[in-house]
Amino acid sequence: MTLRPFAVDVPQPVLDDLRDRLARTRTLDDSPRRPASGMTAAYLRDLVASWQTFDWRAREAWLNGHPQFLADVDGATLHVVHQRSATPGARAIVVMHGWPHTFALQLDFADLLPDFDVVVVSLPGFAFSPPLDGPPTEQRLAGLVHALMTDVLGYSSYLTYGEDLTANVSDLVAATHPDAVAGIVVTHAHFLSQEERESTTDPTERAFYDRMAAGWYEQAGYAHVQSTRPDTLAAALNDSPAGLLAWITEKLVEWSDTPAGDPAAVERRISRERILTEATLYWATQSIGSSFRTAYDGADAVIPPVEVPAAVFVQRHEHDNPESVARRFYRDLRVFERLPEGGHFAVAEVPAAMAERVRRFARELD
Repeated sequence: MTLRPFAVDVPQPVLDDLRDRLARTRTLDDSPRRPASGMTAAYLRDLVASWQTFDWRAREAWLNGHPQFLADVDGATLHVVHQRSATPGARAIVVMHGWPHTFALQLDFADLLPDFDVVVVSLPGFAFSPPLDGPPTEQRLAGLVHALMTDVLGYSSYLTYGEDLTANVSDLVAATHPDAVAGIVVTHAHFLSQEERESTTDPTERAFYDRMAAGWYEQAGYAHVQSTRPDTLAAALNDSPAGLLAWITEKLVEWSDTPAGDPAAVERRISRERILTEATLYWATQSIGSSFRTAYDGADAVIPPVEVPAAVFVQRHEHDNPESVARRFYRDLRVFERLPEGGHFAVAEVPAAMAERVRRFARELD
């Protein structure tokens, strides 16, 4: 298992081609009586115009201000940011992204933890991590993350954090490697299985899952397409930067903790610069198609209860997630708090608040 230095360096012809395509964007007006979503024609036109003049080289330099590596781990190659603390004996924490974001959206949070060794890992098939040869199952991802932290980076103990599709991965790492995981930080708390949801008699639990199920239909179109016709969708998004930008940004808008009906409000949580960074990374690496693989090839794992110390911070989109479920699953629950701010991308939306929460939790473990 090896570790090689890495720097982001998007070839200039790729950037020139991107700007040329953006200049020739054909936009459509909003359809009449269309369902509300996180994207409008007006907001997309505004973003496309900004992307044409976006100073990628400045942003690239900012990314390269974070020590980056390519790690060969158990037959896979993982792109990682590894920021070591100047504090002797600092705790380590691995931070994982989900979909549709990349490692870059986690870096503001990482920068606010100078008293930790912070490892931000890119999932296989995202940005600079090549896709796996086999299915990117939760079991496989959990094994890779643990091997990265222990066998490659040499940590005997670390904290773990995941969002979206890596929430389960983080739970699985903590559940299967309690000897190495000192604690788990959670903003996407464990969900009951479908069978457990149907059998629960707790009215609070039933109300939460009923609410989640009732709201899923309106937002599930992306998941159905990505899991059933991924290559057809990827062909379009990989060829059209405006389409790619719309597809990614719609979810950043809908899943962040911002008012409905005003897509531009997302920039109160995730700046335009950060949105365009995400889009450029997907475009330059042509990784939108491989980022879909967890949707159709990443079968859910059966995750045993987590026995290590846990801090659960319930993000706003799951504000009524029952504490009773968290206590049954996270057997050593030290903190249970409902966040006053911060949605699906919690550490990106409220990085300072989350960094302080992680710091407090870690102090309790000392």
